Amino acid sequence: MTTAPITQDVHTIPRKLPEGGKTNIIGLTRDQLRAALIAAGCPEKQAKMRVGQIWQWVYFFGLRDFAEMTNLSKDFRALLADKFELTLPEVVTRQVSEDGTRKYLVRIQGGHEVEVVYIPETDRGTLCISSQVGCTLTCSFCHTGTQKLVRNLTPGEIVGQVMLARDDLDEWPVKGASNADPAARLVSNVVLMGMGEPLYNFENVRDAMNIVMDGEGIALGRRRITLSTSGVVPEIARTAQEIGCLLAVSFHATTDEVRDQLVPINKKWNIATLLDALRAYPGLTNSERITFEYVMLDGVNDSKEDAYRLVELLRGIPAKVNLIPFNEWPGAPYKRSSGNRIHAFADIIHEAGYASPIRKPRGEDIMAACGQLKSATERARKSRAQIANEAGL
Repeated sequence: MTTAPITQDVHTIPRKLPEGGKTNIIGLTRDQLRAALIAAGCPEKQAKMRVGQIWQWVYFFGLRDFAEMTNLSKDFRALLADKFELTLPEVVTRQVSEDGTRKYLVRIQGGHEVEVVYIPETDRGTLCISSQVGCTLTCSFCHTGTQKLVRNLTPGEIVGQVMLARDDLDEWPVKGASNADPAARLVSNVVLMGMGEPLYNFENVRDAMNIVMDGEGIALGRRRITLSTSGVVPEIARTAQEIGCLLAVSFHATTDEVRDQLVPINKKWNIATLLDALRAYPGLTNSERITFEYVMLDGVNDSKEDAYRLVELLRGIPAKVNLIPFNEWPGAPYKRSSGNRIHAFADIIHEAGYASPIRKPRGEDIMAACGQLKSATERARKSRAQIANEAGL
């Protein structure tokens, strides 16, 4: 049975930009691009071929200038330049951590901002991208959750984050090159763990990830993409069916009482309901496990009793548990668990047969670590409001 999509009163801007009336090709699916080309005057019999040609130039080679698409006729290139554009979000600032992590503050249409983080590791390069401006979930341990939800990102704005990172890393193939093995790439993995709840922007996230996975373009395999949700239960099965990527769950507690405080969506879909949906996740195997993300908060969810409860909750679910030392941010109401407490928790999980890696904090010096993302504009706005409040204005 197909579950009806979750609806929210969240605005998503149209793909057609108001300035000049040109349509942004970035983010259009193949079918949408074909329809747009026909509407612009491309003969219907040629449209499928033209889509393939444009697709390769844009998503394989990373071109942004129609004039450089040399296997297209001059007349057709002129038509494209007149009716379409290739526009990415604007990189406002780029910070590089001592550990090599890169954080981009990115401006999208309307002047809104999101953050994107690239994490280089010895065996991979992981890009953490955002799906919404702000977040609707208000998880109490997460800095992003203190920023009011503004709107969903469009597919072009989501795909654009991957493309701008490849720009910065100078990773587009040179003309005539074959598609490199993703394992050897600088951006080899994408995680939807940035700002926002991806499953509250399902259709746009789905379209964007299908573009990223398309074998004639960026060509990242579905197992190199991980979507993290706080537990939007009705959309979980659709993730497997319509995207096919790996799934991570922002879990963080072993009782409803604690999870209600940490992850308020738990009041709508509690732990038992969420776990039932995860056990039924299509295609779940030991090689394609669900990742349970568990932030370690001192005195809140880090006891041995919590660890044993977590083991019992996971029974019957192929899973691994990522233990995340809490990354503090200004005004945070929690503290990081001690190293001894985190390792004791990890040992209990591991002895029960589940992988329990402890995530090494990355990019803390530039506020790029897990749970720390929040646009610089919003940080400044909050600071000004606090100053005014303290002054009694």
